[in-house]
Amino acid sequence: MKIGFNTDGFGHILTEECLDQTAELGITNVEFGMGGWSSAPHVNIAELLASAAARDQLLGKVRDRGLEISALNCSGNQLHPGETGSSDSQLAYDTVELAALLGVGRVVMMSGLPAGPGDNHPNWITSSWPPEAMEILEWQWKERILPWWRAFAPAAAKKGLRICVEQHGRQAVYNSESFFRLREDVGPTIGVNFDPSHLIWMGGDPVSAIRELGSSIYHVHGKDTRVEPQSRINGLLDTKPVIPVRVRFWNYVSLGHGTPVRAWLEIVRALRAVGYDDVISIENEDYSLDAEEAVSTSVSALRFCIAESAKDRS
Repeated sequence: MKIGFNTDGFGHILTEECLDQTAELGITNVEFGMGGWSSAPHVNIAELLASAAARDQLLGKVRDRGLEISALNCSGNQLHPGETGSSDSQLAYDTVELAALLGVGRVVMMSGLPAGPGDNHPNWITSSWPPEAMEILEWQWKERILPWWRAFAPAAAKKGLRICVEQHGRQAVYNSESFFRLREDVGPTIGVNFDPSHLIWMGGDPVSAIRELGSSIYHVHGKDTRVEPQSRINGLLDTKPVIPVRVRFWNYVSLGHGTPVRAWLEIVRALRAVGYDDVISIENEDYSLDAEEAVSTSVSALRFCIAESAKDRS
């Protein structure tokens, strides 16, 4: 098992300094955000696509620090009915092209979320009531979700890539059931980027989900969620901004600041049990700590979990 890092977590510093700090923390793999919901602080995808010299320079910076690239991340909403959808869709195809050129085998992204019939904004259906909800959901899958993925998955497969779909609230794929619906239609080019934090705030259990997903887990994010006391009164649906954290019902936090480290050990053990012995890429969205402290905390927690889980084999 390896410790990775989504470099957006150090988006406030330049690429060289980011990679230096990453290596100093003992992290071995990096994941670069390409655009979409990422500001792409450390790479310029247009420049990298156009210039072999720019690609060689980036790979050299990574290699010189003893690092490897675990994945490129193009998370956005390619199914948005407006200009955002067109832009994010092009980004997804460009990221596949760049991954092949860089020799990176995985692309992390979201499934996307379309509008309903005649709508101008994405529509996340979370209940079978009122009755029109199911009609909207089926229309979304048949008319928007599956057609896009039926075109995109073969393009990725042609490049020999694995697409790692993150299960995220307000996306078409947000749990195991919705993931398998997509995969059964478009095939094994599509796997999961497993991020326990989203499942936690939706009330799920990461270990149970890992057992269900099994070998379809292609990449993993290390991110935690802390469920706050106010959730006992208000539940886990929360429309407030991510800051200030003190008023929210749940918050993304560094590893061990929400789920106990011992529970993360069980997550790592479950991953090993289903055959995943690869990168856990820290994605820092802890707004209560300094970035360096938050990432360092997550590294320490993962290092402990990996070491302890390795003892199970001895």
